[in-house]
Amino acid sequence: MPIDHLPAEVTLENLQSLMRDGSLSSQEIVYICLDSIAERNGGPQGLNAIMEINPDAPAIAAVLDEERKSGRVRGPLHGVPVILKDNIDTGDHMHTSAGSLALAAHYAARDAHLVRRLRRAGAVILGKAGMTEWANFMTEGMPNGYSSRGGQVLNACGPFDAGGSSSGSASAVSGELTPLAVGTETSGSILSPASQQGVVGIKPTLGYVSRQGVIPIAHSQDTAGPIARTVRDALTLLRALTGGDRHDPITCLGHSHPLPLPDDLRPDALKGARLGVPRNYLVDLPEPLAAGFEVALDELRQLGATLVDPAPIPSAGREWGDEVLFYEFKADLNAYLGHTGSDVPVHSLRELIFFNERNRRLLLRYGQTLLLQAEATSGTLADPAYLRARRRDLIWARQEGIDHTLSAHNLDALLFPNNYGADIAARAGYPSICVPAGTTSQGEPFALTFCGTAFAEAQLVQFAYAYEQGTGARARMPLRHHSPA
Repeated sequence: MPIDHLPAEVTLENLQSLMRDGSLSSQEIVYICLDSIAERNGGPQGLNAIMEINPDAPAIAAVLDEERKSGRVRGPLHGVPVILKDNIDTGDHMHTSAGSLALAAHYAARDAHLVRRLRRAGAVILGKAGMTEWANFMTEGMPNGYSSRGGQVLNACGPFDAGGSSSGSASAVSGELTPLAVGTETSGSILSPASQQGVVGIKPTLGYVSRQGVIPIAHSQDTAGPIARTVRDALTLLRALTGGDRHDPITCLGHSHPLPLPDDLRPDALKGARLGVPRNYLVDLPEPLAAGFEVALDELRQLGATLVDPAPIPSAGREWGDEVLFYEFKADLNAYLGHTGSDVPVHSLRELIFFNERNRRLLLRYGQTLLLQAEATSGTLADPAYLRARRRDLIWARQEGIDHTLSAHNLDALLFPNNYGADIAARAGYPSICVPAGTTSQGEPFALTFCGTAFAEAQLVQFAYAYEQGTGARARMPLRHHSPA
């Protein structure tokens, strides 16, 4: 009997088993995902998670099916659909717009490095996900998940904030439109939507994943990362994304820090782990989230972890400032737009601002305050104001931040609810992984986030996997399309 749907909460292991025994082909999996998108993405109640479908996806899947028949299987992603955030270049028939109508006609000349790696791994690029416009660096007060080109992404778990800016990537995975998605983060843009929508998100150390071909905010903090339903699947996708790129020299840093194999993940990895709770970084937690966090901490203790509580971060509460982002955004976006073709009406931040003003009704529903602040800088990375701010961020985030606290208390990782530790980890360039931890008393999903020092992913994924296996929190996530009629 033919299978016309995927098992609920399907994993990569499930998909490979179905393709291996002939129950489903990659092309059939693609069509099942497209049916799910047709059913749950559009319309007044749709998730609006998917911005655009790759018209070549069924044909690509058919080629991969032929490879499988001939005995060639590229790995655990062979034939598996993956959705990409709309700020990641694909040199195909899909646009790359960062959610802006200013780039609605933009076709990238070539794949981003991470996309080339996915294709080599056998993934089927299924489409582009909606996102907060310009990765939430356009204006203050714009709702998470809103863009002028895509409209409003909805949370797949209910009437809650979708998180930002990789909102569509998280909604597509949580809403079972795709098994896997790629998001990007500058400060919280993977951790936030993953936490809000009950899925796993990994923000890797800066240096694991190439930044080439990703529409930027700030090169000192930008990175792509995986969003998946399980830690094992997220790790598998991260392994495919990770690799050296001669066009992005920072990726040389990742070579000596190999990621573990999914089969090496241990359900008992929390036994004996020393985990810190930086209470002075968590002073404004909403009560429902604070209560849920305490439950998660108790679960960690029951799973064998030793909690150091409190484990203060010395730089918590200081006036950080966002000068680094403003300077780097102007320089980096000008470089990206300067290489776009004649199909794009803007080729600099200044031109983008003017274009938005000329089309105010369509493009400036919430304004462009952040674009204006970035344009007001010199955009010169030799500017003393930028250099001082960048040095300050590194010292406060590393030596007087994460590294200090880890060392002072002999810790393996720090713990945060949701994306509350995203900012300091982002400024440091350090990794975080969030894993579903249940729902608050109001029914809203929340997550437990493990944060560590540079290239600590091998340890963090072990902790996240052990917590996931020990609690089964993901299975308790509500889904819009699973609700009673």
